[in-house]
Amino acid sequence: MRAGRFKTLRRAAQHEALKLPAASQSAPPAARDPALAGRFGPRILALADQLAALSESRDGLTCTYLADAHRATAAQLCEWMREAGMASDIDAVGNVVGRYAGPQPAGPTLIVGSHYDTVRNAGKYDGRLGILVAIAVIDDLNRARHRLPFTIEVIGFAEEEGVRFSSAYLGSSAVAGRFDLQALQARDASGVTLQAAMRGAGLDPDAIPRLTRDPKALLGYVEVHIEQGPVLLQEGLPLGIVSSIAGALRLAISIRGEAGHAGTVPMPMRHDAAAAAAEIVLLVERRCAAVPDLVGTVGMLSVPDGVPNVIPGQCEFSIDMRSPDEASLRAAVADVMAEIGRIGARRAARIETRELLRTPSVPCSPRLQAQLADAIARCGLPVRTLVSGAGHDAVMFHGLTEIGMLFVRCGNGGISHSPLESVSAADADLAARALREFLLHSGTVA
Repeated sequence: MRAGRFKTLRRAAQHEALKLPAASQSAPPAARDPALAGRFGPRILALADQLAALSESRDGLTCTYLADAHRATAAQLCEWMREAGMASDIDAVGNVVGRYAGPQPAGPTLIVGSHYDTVRNAGKYDGRLGILVAIAVIDDLNRARHRLPFTIEVIGFAEEEGVRFSSAYLGSSAVAGRFDLQALQARDASGVTLQAAMRGAGLDPDAIPRLTRDPKALLGYVEVHIEQGPVLLQEGLPLGIVSSIAGALRLAISIRGEAGHAGTVPMPMRHDAAAAAAEIVLLVERRCAAVPDLVGTVGMLSVPDGVPNVIPGQCEFSIDMRSPDEASLRAAVADVMAEIGRIGARRAARIETRELLRTPSVPCSPRLQAQLADAIARCGLPVRTLVSGAGHDAVMFHGLTEIGMLFVRCGNGGISHSPLESVSAADADLAARALREFLLHSGTVA
């Protein structure tokens, strides 16, 4: 894999915002043309199946940052982008970047992106659906020889989940100019640093600062993503528009108690690290359940070197707390941290907390929401707006440019981050048609 280098835009593009058609304008026949139905969906799902075969494990899909399966996935996406008519390359952090050039190569650019890494034992569509939908739409435009008055940059972000190095958004943060260079010293479970892993994959960490896009040259950032929840499914709607993305705090907690013989240390004299962790797990659950739209999760929990007949002297776990209400999240975090301190003091255990991720609640652009709503209406569908409780690469672009997100219905009760994650070919098809309408009617086709 070779690391491509982004060519910085040499001049700030002077441009108008993408224009929203008048609300009274009726959908053109092309949007409702039966010939369009089914053009995209089956192919998108077939491509997702192909990518899912590239996995670190034999019994499920796992694709973590810079593993062999991850690098093979990047190479495959790069190839598909080229076949779709884009100039494509892999940048210094491993993002797969495809450019469908407008009339001015250094002119205004719309970024359409999502991530291709996965959690462990993942589903096929989280992140990847958005990349494949964009590739299918660009392929369709290219076959029809349509060029838009702006450049479209399709980006498959190399890392969003934060699985291998506990540093999320590595791909999008680099493009948005928010990459924390200190993260290069982070180590995975095998002790390999992020910097060493990047160099071993043929990437150039020194070039990361040069990946930052010029905000004056951006029209916006749009992401297509499965909902990862049940709202659209319950309401019988294939598509929705994200109004805002919940803020999140992710912590690593380490508790040091005192190991001892399970049979000889009386209960009042114990300093059980696992018991302290259990208190904190229930604390997070209780505090977050008390407030609407506030959620808390302990997703990792371990007792290093634990055996049945030894009192745990050490316990490690994670805390993830999220809310679309920034004040609510801050208050909950403050309460939890204060109580953790009291639990440690009462149990004579040393508790250390390390912040892994903090992202604010992020609103989506009203302009892009309106344009996505218009695109959905052009496809003959009702418009539903909802909040995203999950984090997305779009968060990194807030403040750099306007952001918009299109949600696609998730099957199987809205399950995500699981092999049970499901999207229908019909819904994938509608997502592609909506994105196509958004692109075509956000400016005049050249």
